[in-house]
Amino acid sequence: MIRFENISKGFWVRGKYTPIIRNLNLTLPSNQSLALLGRNGAGKSTLLSMVAGTLRPDSGNIYSDGTISFTVGYAGSFHGDMTGAQNTRFVARIYGVDSDELADFVEDFAEIGSHFHMPLRTYSSGMKARLAFGVSMGIPFDTYLIDEATATGDAKFRAKSRVVFKQRMSQSSAIMVSHSMTDIRAFCDTGVVLNNGQIEIFDDIEAAIKRHKEIML
Repeated sequence: MIRFENISKGFWVRGKYTPIIRNLNLTLPSNQSLALLGRNGAGKSTLLSMVAGTLRPDSGNIYSDGTISFTVGYAGSFHGDMTGAQNTRFVARIYGVDSDELADFVEDFAEIGSHFHMPLRTYSSGMKARLAFGVSMGIPFDTYLIDEATATGDAKFRAKSRVVFKQRMSQSSAIMVSHSMTDIRAFCDTGVVLNNGQIEIFDDIEAAIKRHKEIML
């Protein structure tokens, strides 16, 4: 369960305060996945960052009785001078999972060969994304945070990634930001539409998608 209590957030732009989210009150049950919909800049990634704990709301609180992932596929916290294996083991220790098991899973999943034992600064952006997605999927969370892409790479790798992600979703939930309504329909039960600082909550995902399409016209 994740509960939002009176969440508000805004930013100062050129001396003017611009509200992004106003007084969000919502309880997301453990067995439901939530889509965050709206125009670019509406605040979807901002809300996701607050759930992840990397950004504080201006007011209100977010409560959870389960484990929440970092943003799936995010490689920004990896250290460039550490190898992929070392970064993987470091994350394993942070989240209290077996470092050998996670390293074995990620090395097999990411398909980056000997680069897994080379410094991250030698990686291409695609290699970093594969490593980050593998680390995300290798740790069991109650709720996964998804911002746009759930995988990268060629068609074969994306297909494999989708299979693993579906397996995780069979036992977990997600909060998802995506421009793909196919993914939204496949993984989400309910939706929140953000529009000019206002929040509209929909128990039915099709109703949320319909509203999203209306404001995109």
